[in-house]
Amino acid sequence: MALWTQKPIKGVLLDITGVLYESGNGGGNAINGSISAVLELNKLGIPVRFCTNETQCTRRKLVKKLHELGFSMEESHVFPPIPAMCQILKKRDLRPHTLVSSAAMEDLSEIDCSNPNCVVIGDATTELSYENLNRAFQMLIAMENPILFSLGKGKYYKDAGELCLDVGCYMKALEYACDIQAEVVGKPSSNFFNAALEDMGVEASETVMIGDDIVNDVGGAQACGMRGVLVRTGKFRPQDEQHSQVTPDGIVDNLAQAVKFIIESKN
Repeated sequence: MALWTQKPIKGVLLDITGVLYESGNGGGNAINGSISAVLELNKLGIPVRFCTNETQCTRRKLVKKLHELGFSMEESHVFPPIPAMCQILKKRDLRPHTLVSSAAMEDLSEIDCSNPNCVVIGDATTELSYENLNRAFQMLIAMENPILFSLGKGKYYKDAGELCLDVGCYMKALEYACDIQAEVVGKPSSNFFNAALEDMGVEASETVMIGDDIVNDVGGAQACGMRGVLVRTGKFRPQDEQHSQVTPDGIVDNLAQAVKFIIESKN
């Protein structure tokens, strides 16, 4: 594949759910070959960062689950949206009304949520009821300068073998109702990707993003100057290969195959 013979790959960004493991009962299962693929990248000395829009649990709990599945990575190398969101809130002196999973609130424990002057929405699953979404709408519509943050903008994700509505659908509902534009923290935000690149100390043109989301993983990475590779695991659907707006730099069966190509390109 021409992708692997272009400018040398000196950094790799990986999505987590759908690339490293498939979600399901009991915490899910590692995708065949993905554990050894991450180990191979480490052996090559290629820095790896894990970029995810996961907001259903804390970063600590997510890394713990990955370790239990057999993966090895440092917690600081995992980039979910909430830690980045906290930095933004502190920097801008904002106090959020939150509509996120209760299991993820630990990562927001240092944030002042009294007298809210913005709204933060994430993948709150069962907590994304009409009542709670309507409350977020009421908070926004009452603000003189409404500010809405969305922890990602995905249309759907895959959970226990089924496609499920993602936070982007609810973000769009609030945008429409309030005549505002949400600020996205997470993929495909360039600021989110650039934070991972800066942490690795690698240029975008020398980095490849590998994910199962044709728009937010592949398209988002390409918009930042990276190469984007689509895996046929996770929420991948055959029609993604002929997407009307995004053309992946490469399409592989799984992470193991992508890493195989990276290794061969170095020999």
